Amino acid sequence: MNNILKYILVGFVFGIVLTKSEAVSWYRIYEMFQFQSFHMYGIIMVAIGTGLIGIQMIKRKEIKDIKGLPIEILDKERGSLRYWIGGILFGLGWALVGSCPGPIFILLGAGYFPIILVLLGALIGTFLYGWVKDKLPH
Repeated sequence: MNNILKYILVGFVFGIVLTKSEAVSWYRIYEMFQFQSFHMYGIIMVAIGTGLIGIQMIKRKEIKDIKGLPIEILDKERGSLRYWIGGILFGLGWALVGSCPGPIFILLGAGYFPIILVLLGALIGTFLYGWVKDKLPH
């Protein structure tokens, strides 16, 4: 199977899982930021656990990428201010818009066309970051 078809298939499955779990629901995101429901926190904890197990498997079993090259996972800086600032900005954007980057495409595919404005904002923000990143303290 062509590699691009594999990615498209995984994307469709991911979109279906996020939709069925209501992780793309604006109402569920609103509940989370109002501390009214555990639903989204549970989904996030499952994602963190899955990622933790996956990373440990990659490191311990020396799993290779799709091209057969070893996957190298570098350690991150501990307690770096940039992670806190980036996380706060990401969370604020998520709270204001009601969607993080992945569900933008899911919502667009589901026919919620006003999300195009959010997609444009995300693309403009990414472009602006690329433009000024060399001037930022990394």
